[in-house]
Amino acid sequence: MVDEESLLRKLHVENIELASINKRAFAMFIDEMIISFLFFFIIQDHLSALTTPEEVVAYTQSLMIYVLIIKVLYQALFVGMYGATLGKMAMKIKVVDQDYLDIPSRSASTIRAVMRVVSEMLFYFGFVVALFSPLKLTWHDKFAKTLVVDA
Repeated sequence: MVDEESLLRKLHVENIELASINKRAFAMFIDEMIISFLFFFIIQDHLSALTTPEEVVAYTQSLMIYVLIIKVLYQALFVGMYGATLGKMAMKIKVVDQDYLDIPSRSASTIRAVMRVVSEMLFYFGFVVALFSPLKLTWHDKFAKTLVVDA
């Protein structure tokens, strides 16, 4: 369990601000648009061959596992390498490890990415919990022991 009070003091001493929920939400929107455009670009040739709305729905549903894999890879790779996805970079926020306040390890980034997708699949409940946390921790932040801060 995170000692929220000591972590808040640590952030204050290091002069680090937590990212606002609005910044995080807009960064998420940017990331989702990037992934959607990427995925659409990949499948556009096949979509044009489909003739009915039912075929389009069936085809896109059959690819859902690939969408989830792309989301996990996108999140894990960018957070593990840069501490931020493209959306977070645009919003000037980053993910940091709670202990060292630096870029999370590859394993923490992967755990965070997987739990983020799980939260999405559970009606974004894992995101909503951040509204009630002094550290604005989502489920994926809690599992990976990360924070999202202003860059």
